[in-house]
Amino acid sequence: MSSQLPFSVFSGTNSKYLAEKICNHLGIELGKLNITKFADGEFSVSYEQSIRGSVVFLVQSTFPNSDNLMELLLMIDAAKRASAKSIVAVIPYFGWARQDRKDKPRVSIGAKLVADLLSVAGIDRLITMDLHADQIQGFFDVPVDHLYASSVHLPYIKSLNLENLVIATPDVGGSKRANSYSKYLQVPLVLCNKHRDKPNEVASMQIIGDVEGKDVIIVDDMVDTAGTITKAADVMKEAGARTVRAVASHCVMSGPASERVQNSALEEIVFTDSIPYSNRCAKVKQLSIAELFAETIRRVMDNESISSQYLI
Repeated sequence: MSSQLPFSVFSGTNSKYLAEKICNHLGIELGKLNITKFADGEFSVSYEQSIRGSVVFLVQSTFPNSDNLMELLLMIDAAKRASAKSIVAVIPYFGWARQDRKDKPRVSIGAKLVADLLSVAGIDRLITMDLHADQIQGFFDVPVDHLYASSVHLPYIKSLNLENLVIATPDVGGSKRANSYSKYLQVPLVLCNKHRDKPNEVASMQIIGDVEGKDVIIVDDMVDTAGTITKAADVMKEAGARTVRAVASHCVMSGPASERVQNSALEEIVFTDSIPYSNRCAKVKQLSIAELFAETIRRVMDNESISSQYLI
């Protein structure tokens, strides 16, 4: 009899597309889970197979609306009550991550609250990708495997074979991530300094660096309304950039984002599939992170190093 613990992968409603691809890479079937919806908007979760003594991986990004988070919490609670040996939350996109500190008086720290909810529900480990702020890992008292979309973005950038490549960041806050890309690719780094008068609206932007005649790739962790990234692309094009592209981890793309991207100076914007994207835009491309997460799950089960698969 093998000493290897049995494991299963389950998914919430809106991350099923990704969980199925993860299971294909692992060579297993997606676990059977039933989510019953009630007329008033409530729902209940039940496992349709035994998970007693198993390690269960629960795949669910916690993007809006909050039903996705609530589904995950109920999945964790049901797994705990069904005597799962260990519960691993696989959250490619960790929502509420922009609320990681008190940036003004009398506000909540949403990321810490979500971390507490997941911990109280009963997770033993978290696997996530490109948190908006790295310190969110410290909000958990369980192991956190923090993956990076650079594992799929950097090979794609290399495949473009751009001669005059420059890496850019749409705001100073993303300079650490962009600097890692520029160092790995051994190309210059350009910064954008933006000023906001109110959330989701950029008042002004200045470029720090030279983009004239360059092929610019803007690097970011998420794109919400696309106001910042399209403004940055337009400003760089006006400053003489030959081409402007963008890569970002999470395709939030809410409200007018698709229209803004379509009408901007961007040649294309490349996301991962951590969040489903239904508003088709000709300039949007998604690269799959299923193999990255499948390999991480395999390494967790085999007690192998996770960090050895990082490019940067």
